[in-house]
Amino acid sequence: MAARPGYGQPDPRNPFNNPVSQQYPQARRDYDAESDMSDHYGSRNESTAQLTGNSFYDQSSQYDAYGRRDGDSDDGYGRRYTPSVDSHMSMQPGPAGSSDPYPAWSADKQIPISYEEIEDIFLDLTQKFGFQRDSMRNQFDFLMHLLDSRASRMSPHQALLTLHADYIGGQHANYRKWYFAAQLNLDDAVGQSQNPGLQRLKSVRGGPVKTAGAKSLDNALNRWRNAMNNMSQYDRLRQLALYLLCWGEAGNVRFVPECLCFIFKCADDYYRSPECQNRVDPVPEGVYLETIIKPLYRYMRDQGYESVDGKFVRRERDHHQIIGYDDINQLFWYPEGLARIVLQDNSRLVDAAPAQRFMRLSRVDWNRVFFKTYFEKRSTAHLLVNFNRVWILHISVYWFYTAFNSPRVYAPHNKQFPSAPMTWSATALGGAVATIIMLLATVAEFLYIPTTWNNASHLTTRFIFLLAILAVTAGPTVYIAKVDGRPGSAQVPLIIGIVQFFISVVVTVIFGIIPSGRMFGDRVAGKARKYMASQTFTASYPDLPRSSRIASIGLWVLVFGCKFTESYFFLTSSFSSPIAVMARTKIQGCNDKIFGTALCSNQVMFTLTIMYVMDLILFFLDTYLWYIIWIVVFSIGRSFALGLSIWTPWKDVYTRLPKRIYAKLLATSEMEIKYKPKVLVSQIWNAVIISMYREHLLSIDNVQRLLYHQTDGADGRRTLRAPPFFTNNEGNGFKGNFFPAGGEAERRISFFASSLTTALPEPLPVDAMPTFTVLVPHYSEKILLSLREIIREEDHNTRVTQLEYLKQLHPVEWDNFVKDTKILAEESPEDTDEKATQSKSNDLPFYFLGFKTASPEYTLRTRIWASLRAQTLYRTVSGMMNYSKAIKLLYRVENPDVVQLFGGNTDRLERELERMSRRKFKFVISMQRYAKFNKEERENAEFLLRAYPDLQIAYLDEEPGPKGSDPKLFSVLIDGHSELDESTGKRRPKFRIELPGNPILGDGKSDNQNHAIVFYRGEYLQLIDANQDNYLEECLKIRNILGEFEEYSISSQSPYAQWGHKEFKKAPVAIVGTREYIFSENIGVLGDIAAGKEQTFGTMTARALAWIGGKLHYGHPDFLNATFMTTRGGVSKAQKGLHLNEDIFAGMNAFGRGGRIKHSEYYQCGKGRDLGFGTILNFQTKIGTGMGEQMLSREYYYLGTQLPVDRFLTFYYGHPGFHINNILVIYSIQVFMVTLLFIGILNKQLAICKVDSQGNVLAGQGGCYNLIPVFDWVRRCIVSIFLVFIIAFLPLFLQELVERGTGMALIRLGKHFLSLSPIFEVFSTQIYSQAILSNLTFGGARYIATGRGFATTRISFTILYSRFAGPSIYMGMRNLLLLLYATMSIWMPHLIYFWASVLSLCIAPFVFNPHQFSFPDFIIDYREFLRWMSRGNSRTKASSWYGYCRLSRTMITGYKKKKLGHPSEKLSGDVPRAGWRAVIFSEIIWPICFAILFVIAYMFVKSFPDRNGKQPPSPLIRIAVIAIGPMVWNATVLLALFFVSLFLGPMLSSCAKFGSVIAAIAHFLGLLGIVSFFEFFWFLELWDASHAVLGVIAIIAIQRAIQKILIAVFLSREFKHDETNRAWWTGKWYGRGLGNSAISQPAREFIVKIVEMSLWTSDFLLGHILLIILTPPTLIPFFDRLHSTMLFWLRPSKQIRPPLFSTKQKRQRRWIILKYTVLYIVVVAMLAALIVLPALFRNEITFNCTICQNI
Repeated sequence: MAARPGYGQPDPRNPFNNPVSQQYPQARRDYDAESDMSDHYGSRNESTAQLTGNSFYDQSSQYDAYGRRDGDSDDGYGRRYTPSVDSHMSMQPGPAGSSDPYPAWSADKQIPISYEEIEDIFLDLTQKFGFQRDSMRNQFDFLMHLLDSRASRMSPHQALLTLHADYIGGQHANYRKWYFAAQLNLDDAVGQSQNPGLQRLKSVRGGPVKTAGAKSLDNALNRWRNAMNNMSQYDRLRQLALYLLCWGEAGNVRFVPECLCFIFKCADDYYRSPECQNRVDPVPEGVYLETIIKPLYRYMRDQGYESVDGKFVRRERDHHQIIGYDDINQLFWYPEGLARIVLQDNSRLVDAAPAQRFMRLSRVDWNRVFFKTYFEKRSTAHLLVNFNRVWILHISVYWFYTAFNSPRVYAPHNKQFPSAPMTWSATALGGAVATIIMLLATVAEFLYIPTTWNNASHLTTRFIFLLAILAVTAGPTVYIAKVDGRPGSAQVPLIIGIVQFFISVVVTVIFGIIPSGRMFGDRVAGKARKYMASQTFTASYPDLPRSSRIASIGLWVLVFGCKFTESYFFLTSSFSSPIAVMARTKIQGCNDKIFGTALCSNQVMFTLTIMYVMDLILFFLDTYLWYIIWIVVFSIGRSFALGLSIWTPWKDVYTRLPKRIYAKLLATSEMEIKYKPKVLVSQIWNAVIISMYREHLLSIDNVQRLLYHQTDGADGRRTLRAPPFFTNNEGNGFKGNFFPAGGEAERRISFFASSLTTALPEPLPVDAMPTFTVLVPHYSEKILLSLREIIREEDHNTRVTQLEYLKQLHPVEWDNFVKDTKILAEESPEDTDEKATQSKSNDLPFYFLGFKTASPEYTLRTRIWASLRAQTLYRTVSGMMNYSKAIKLLYRVENPDVVQLFGGNTDRLERELERMSRRKFKFVISMQRYAKFNKEERENAEFLLRAYPDLQIAYLDEEPGPKGSDPKLFSVLIDGHSELDESTGKRRPKFRIELPGNPILGDGKSDNQNHAIVFYRGEYLQLIDANQDNYLEECLKIRNILGEFEEYSISSQSPYAQWGHKEFKKAPVAIVGTREYIFSENIGVLGDIAAGKEQTFGTMTARALAWIGGKLHYGHPDFLNATFMTTRGGVSKAQKGLHLNEDIFAGMNAFGRGGRIKHSEYYQCGKGRDLGFGTILNFQTKIGTGMGEQMLSREYYYLGTQLPVDRFLTFYYGHPGFHINNILVIYSIQVFMVTLLFIGILNKQLAICKVDSQGNVLAGQGGCYNLIPVFDWVRRCIVSIFLVFIIAFLPLFLQELVERGTGMALIRLGKHFLSLSPIFEVFSTQIYSQAILSNLTFGGARYIATGRGFATTRISFTILYSRFAGPSIYMGMRNLLLLLYATMSIWMPHLIYFWASVLSLCIAPFVFNPHQFSFPDFIIDYREFLRWMSRGNSRTKASSWYGYCRLSRTMITGYKKKKLGHPSEKLSGDVPRAGWRAVIFSEIIWPICFAILFVIAYMFVKSFPDRNGKQPPSPLIRIAVIAIGPMVWNATVLLALFFVSLFLGPMLSSCAKFGSVIAAIAHFLGLLGIVSFFEFFWFLELWDASHAVLGVIAIIAIQRAIQKILIAVFLSREFKHDETNRAWWTGKWYGRGLGNSAISQPAREFIVKIVEMSLWTSDFLLGHILLIILTPPTLIPFFDRLHSTMLFWLRPSKQIRPPLFSTKQKRQRRWIILKYTVLYIVVVAMLAALIVLPALFRNEITFNCTICQNI
């Protein structure tokens, strides 16, 4: 607690320095043990330390390590704890209350309970329950700050009341909600005390009380309110204090809020019992932590970790085997759950009387209590359960449309068209489709929900109901099909058909609209008490205001209205003509040796089926397209309604700015009128301009034109002259005079000006505003750049130092900085005599480095200048500290009397302002690693503390425990006022609170926030990431933003009074979202794309979503209602892996528990993004994997199955829909390729009819097939895929249009297209969808990092290849082959679009690689590629093809558990092995299906007689030989080499390269094999190119299937090292640490090697194909220049110089380039020859071989 002024003097208000008799006995009248207690305090008075300023430990011997003995200091202040900030306050008597840390809670304010009594309450509770001293001091300070914050804007009495209502008893208090949800009111009811537990369970199961259920609940609520109303303020405060103390030490238990409620309730009941009151001796410190929290913590930890040799190792479990925080928490929701809590002696906790439960909590056997309440199994069926309404709305409607439009498919054999009843009935099956989807979803739901309690019953009911509905919707069709065509019964079937159709429509509408959670047994609004818990915690969605709800419904009516209309005419009715021509076509004259005509005659039907699938996917994509169009329209409409748009002329915005500052930012209602608005505004405006000047954004001349100046008026009085900026901004060029064009200053001032045009909440005066805290989690981000990092290149690929790079990005700011530094340097007295000789040359060092003399103060300036423009923590801190400046500024401007009071004493004025800013604003950085920092990091952190003494740092401190036990961890808080301890060089902490154990159990960030959360102060939190920034003019709006929480003018009624509680009905605001400005958007095209994405998602869609109640995601500048969030499980969720995007979960949690989420347009923070190609994609991979994890989560399940339809659709399309749309876009490309392949085959093999202009077939063409409509359909498909893609650019374009005008929008769009951003878009879509799908299948949110660094670093070919081959290049190449065939068989210009998009899947990483096309680097890359392919076989190499290949297969095989201490184990993370179901589906069934598909296509082509009319031999045999041949060849080669190496290896062990040589021979032979088989195949195809391509497609599909099956079925787990690989090539199997498995390993390795050989050859060929594609641009002179201009948007003159090499390096490089160019040309020539030569000499090359005739 803050020590009061005067270090040693007795403080009149401190109870411990006064005689005991003066304590306040009247406050304790409710206790019987009153005298006893005061005695008890008296007797210990000497040793009980004051709360203020130092600590008291019972067993001080434990703390000897700190060099502290009992008698060390007399005044009681010299102990380990320093007095906190407030003791540094002025000693002089200032204005009233200045010496008081909590001015609003001081004696003259009629406070209901005094400071000392509160202190006593805390002491008493601490001694009754054994809380830690430091935690108590911390929570005391916490509560006082809260009271002070509330009481500054209402009466202290009301402040305490509303706080108690927020935490414990009010309408929206989580504790009260839990109390009723868990039905504890029945437990505590009087008269059931004999055996409350059993009674209670009976009453729930439904006995006589059933009828009065609802009534009794209302009565109970009234009883509760009365009880709360009649409580004394003393008791209210005691409850608050107890809750906070329980919360403050809970550690990871804070993530389970209802468990915490339960602990608090037990504690509260115990405290009120006589047993507790009569207890004399205090409970020793730390008992609460040891007995209550630690057992729970251990349980949580052991779920995910196990102890191996004293180290904790991650268990290999997936989410559905881990009982996570949410499962633990849900146990406490239901009375049945509480009944499961058993003690070690098997008695139930609920059977004890409430007052005795707390003492028994320590004996609970938690291992037997918890169970899974929701299984997060990895499977795509989650999409079915959570989003079943989306599938129903699409698939059923698609069925209705398509069935109606394809009558030929179900017409009887002898007729052209089906009968009317049949048409009605077939179309009506859409309803059956809807029902089947529902049935499948219900079955899937059984998998995810434990079949206990109240789940199974309603699922079973639903299942039976659905079966009945299925009979009604599908049954009539069977009947109609039977009687169809019989004479005389026309009427009955027709009536049945029509009725069936209308029932189906109704069923579809009902299933598509009503949430499945509300269908049979309403979990959302049902009155039954058993649903109460899930309603309270998962479905208390806050209501929307009427206008928003209308908008929400309107939006979706428009979207689906447009979509269903457009899809019908554009997709479905146009599809009817291909169906009409294809439906009945049988192919004549084809035959196959094995299958006869079974397959080939139905080829058209196969094609039609694939086309149906294609059309369905397009049907889904359409919806997203319309959603984007309408959300953008709504968003722009909304922005006009809010008054935000460029189309108000700029000059008005600027000329009105002073008036607006006065009206909207200043709380002037209470000031006297004697100050002119101009005077006040001028102070604010000048402060903003000067702060920009200090940040080097403006030069002196600009500043002169922007400031208010004092001038002498005509009558001799001083007057203020407004800056010309406000008065004469007519004309175009006006901006240039005032600030650098297009610079940061212009952006900031124009945003500030336009943001004030909107409606802002009224600000409160500074001393009445609420206190708030900024919390920044920090792990290992850069704090401040070191000089070395700024002026030294990282490596030769970078080509530029960081300083040069930043100078190019911010030339104007660098100029201003240099001028500033020169002024500083010239003030220093050294070079006076040289003034004359000083010339331009002397200024050079300034322009290059920013300093001339290397003294620290100059170098530090340069370091700070650079750090403020990179992503550093220093930038964040200095940005956020603007809050403090803003509060001081506002306080000074609004209270001129304070300024007068201090007269000319600026120091005292400054202290008064400091005090105010310190009282209203706190800044905590959670530096998890602070105690483990290295020297440089520690110096930088120290620099932060010196620069900003009010900054507080919370960190983890570790103390080794007694031998054999776990170390103790402490949560420690220091700030810039903490004094340094000379002996250790560390600062002495203010608070040091022991934690139950290592808090970092999850992915780190949320745990880091959680350990520091106890140190926040005040009512609101702003969560900031360590890469953000803030600006003074934005900070001035802080009071307006906090006003968004709608808690400024709280009703003066009591929240518990008979009528008062009605005024507290409105749902609280949980989160206020704000805008982000991406401050690295000027780093070229990729930066601009990433920034644009963020801009549209963070601003445009957020605006519309917040309006219609769908904004969940809270990005990081958001403000949280701290009380709301901390009583509901904290500010983010923390289960490892599952909560990868921790912040989204906090948003969903708040939303489901009844918090509103708002979005404010007028405030923004800066945010940095990493903008290299690799880092953007890593970010997208993280988002994608995180999305995959969200799909599994229970939050999605609750939202998806409980939200009303309009809000559900908003949620779906705003969050998961975007990603599912990406998956579908990629699927559409793949399916379309297959469609093209099949249509191409038909076109190639069949005679296509010629038609006249009307589309009628011309006469006289025998045996031809009319496929013209099919080709039209293909064109239409390509157009619609293209449209879906282009629409992605619409939001950004419109966003620019609204914010910056037409010109800027067109320019930005043009720049994007010229810089090939569409290529990037296609590629990133693939990365997104791949990340989600692989996460849903395999899990393991893992990606291979590509490092940070500049966007200018050139990454080598091999790194890019190994990073992107799996996600994208392989798939791109397979589709490229399909496209090649399609192009050969049906050429149409529309296909060019597909060439572009499929190619971009393969080459995007290289196109966006800086300097990819500089020839020397290209060749050096080639050398590196060849070495990468072949290294790692005799020695372990960090980066090799073998390592890459191994890593990509461990997803499926997993690793061995055994810990073998090999150094190379670091190469692998701990990834759980994928589940076998997932593997069977994705790795076995799927590849086999594809292989079958392509083989059928190939067989069709081969089923026609050749030129000579002979029937070809069976194509299956030919395909089998060519596909399996190379694998057999590889196996033989490997077997031979295995024995060679086994016998020769040990003999030649002196030769280090032996393994590599053997490997090289094997790889070469493998390559030879695959090439010869291909040539042989082409020869068999009689050199027909298109047939060869088709064959290759089929062969690749077969080989891929075989490889995947081998890996999935035959491989055991991997070792975590690559010993077996080296053993295989060198033949040395002994001494490898393989143990017993040395015998079985060779067999396993043999299978691995067979697969690896095929993969190696394919990677080798693929790499070369990619290099060949990339070669042409490198040969064009100056292409590299052009490419850099495209990437960085810098003019060639501004571009970065080529790297500088020494003469030796140049020689070396020249020689390498010469050698490898020759090699490259030779290899490429050979590969080309294999294809070109046979094509040229196709007629000359003929062999006669009998075998060939038969294959």
